[in-house]
Amino acid sequence: MSERPVETLNNPDAALEVTLRPSLFADFTGQPKVKERLEITVAAAKQRGEALDHVLLSGPPGLGKTTIANILAKAMGANMKATSGPTIEKASDPSGTPDESRGG
Repeated sequence: MSERPVETLNNPDAALEVTLRPSLFADFTGQPKVKERLEITVAAAKQRGEALDHVLLSGPPGLGKTTIANILAKAMGANMKATSGPTIEKASDPSGTPDESRGG
């Protein structure tokens, strides 16, 4: 049986999200203080030749947390695997998430 329309609407369309979400700090509008601090953090990590320190993005839906995470990943030349809290069943799940870049 085919998917119900509600289930189809709730599934994110990856191709559409890529076209709608900014991929660079320069394209991101809003939250100028957060953006400026993250740009400085990325520049410092690149200058040191190290990975970016841990960054925790929290808040209600619609603030740009996932967009910022994608921008950070691109700025650092890394891939990002997005997940959400309700999909994590136990503490070890995020580290066990298959990573396509590693062939997992």
